[in-house]
Amino acid sequence: MVDTAHCMTVARTAAQAAAEILRSYFHGSYKRKSKADGSPVTEADIAAEDAIREILLGEFPDHGFYGEEGDATGMGRECIWLVDPLDGTKSFISRTPFFSTQIALQVAGELVVGVSSAPAFDELAAAHRGGGASLNGSAVSVSNVATLKSARVSTGNIQSLAASDKWSGLGRLLAQVNRTRGYGDFYHYHLLARGEIDLVVESDLNILDIAALTVIVREAGGVVTELDGGPIGLNTRSILAGNPRIHSMALEILHG
Repeated sequence: MVDTAHCMTVARTAAQAAAEILRSYFHGSYKRKSKADGSPVTEADIAAEDAIREILLGEFPDHGFYGEEGDATGMGRECIWLVDPLDGTKSFISRTPFFSTQIALQVAGELVVGVSSAPAFDELAAAHRGGGASLNGSAVSVSNVATLKSARVSTGNIQSLAASDKWSGLGRLLAQVNRTRGYGDFYHYHLLARGEIDLVVESDLNILDIAALTVIVREAGGVVTELDGGPIGLNTRSILAGNPRIHSMALEILHG
């Protein structure tokens, strides 16, 4: 039996170590290069991932580790850490605060621990299965908004959605809601978990971006699926997250 509460505590420690590293680089100078896919990577990304790996595998040497900046190891193991040490590298490079560290634990294919650390916002959200969600140590929960006309929606990366036959569905949805924003990255999931918005729509991401946030939103009482309603998994590329009522209505409209 995996002690998810203990795993979350260790993940928080790892996230805090990464936060110190990211703060030290944020307003300074550092080397950067482009990865094979053209996305940037900096010294900060690599140093933060190294620190996280050392803490997690130092405590759990039999766990696997899947990091954004390194090779995946132990992917066949029951417990696998999913880590993006610097989600929002482009924001980091441009000295805007919308970057974070994302750490999640998957056990037997299920996401059970999530920690999302946003150093520039001084926010740390955390959750483990069955333990509820917290933001900076205080319990949080999704809203109880129950109608689209009162709903607040945030969209993230939606390029592929815009190019698909589901684009009109998003238009129908947004035409019915109270307010539309585009907070993006970790931030709209933190807002969702604490009841400040009611739905998040994204079509272009990967599991390392949202694994931890999935646990946090679910433990805050929300529902998180892919845009088609399917389960979140290692191959996830889209997300629909919201409080239960708004998620259900949005899913129906998007695919109506």
